[in-house]
Amino acid sequence: MNPSSSLPSRPAHLRLLGQFRLEFDREPVEVCGNAQRLLAFVGLRRRAGRSVVAGSLWPDATEAQARGSLRTALWKLARYDSALIQCTPGTIALADDVSVDAHALSDSARDVLYGRGPLDDDQSLLGLLNRGDLLPDWDDDWVVLEREWLRQLRLNALDTLSERLAGQGLPALALEAALASIRIEPLRESAHRAVVSAHLAEGNLNEALRHYDAFRHLLRAELGVEPSVRFARMIPQPQQ
Repeated sequence: MNPSSSLPSRPAHLRLLGQFRLEFDREPVEVCGNAQRLLAFVGLRRRAGRSVVAGSLWPDATEAQARGSLRTALWKLARYDSALIQCTPGTIALADDVSVDAHALSDSARDVLYGRGPLDDDQSLLGLLNRGDLLPDWDDDWVVLEREWLRQLRLNALDTLSERLAGQGLPALALEAALASIRIEPLRESAHRAVVSAHLAEGNLNEALRHYDAFRHLLRAELGVEPSVRFARMIPQPQQ
């Protein structure tokens, strides 16, 4: 789609998880080059000073060059009929009606961690928390930092969600949340403990033992250590 074509004024959705994608009414719109990076940066920050934006996006350029590149990127975004960016002499902000999936993820993760929201929404929360990494193919310093922050937030939320589901007597969903955490970080013991706990809650002792042994071998191979005493004590011991 040509960015210069007429687009009705309507809310936009910015997707940054998995890959960059700008949508108007679920229809993708092409955004190229530095305009894409600018929209992603402001989309994550919501609002930032012009000097911060220019310095972060063009760190190797002179101040004058960075500001020139910023003006060009802003001009490219301004060609859309639906406003995406709001500018003042000193700041650049994302338009209020532009939604960002990374913000929806972080908001939902915080809701889980702080025990906010309805308890009957756990399955939809799991779907949101189980999405891809933030712009995984981008290696800009500001992306790497945001990606790791969001990754840790997701992991903590998935661990908490798994405990919450187990406490509600929903071991199958608790297992799903724990396995989602393991897919993100295979060496995270808390998630493996949640898997074993879910198997034990369903009476699947063999599955619990098999998973514990697999994790123990993984730790030995990768780190040369054993699971914690806390984890080992979860495993039923054979009767004498």
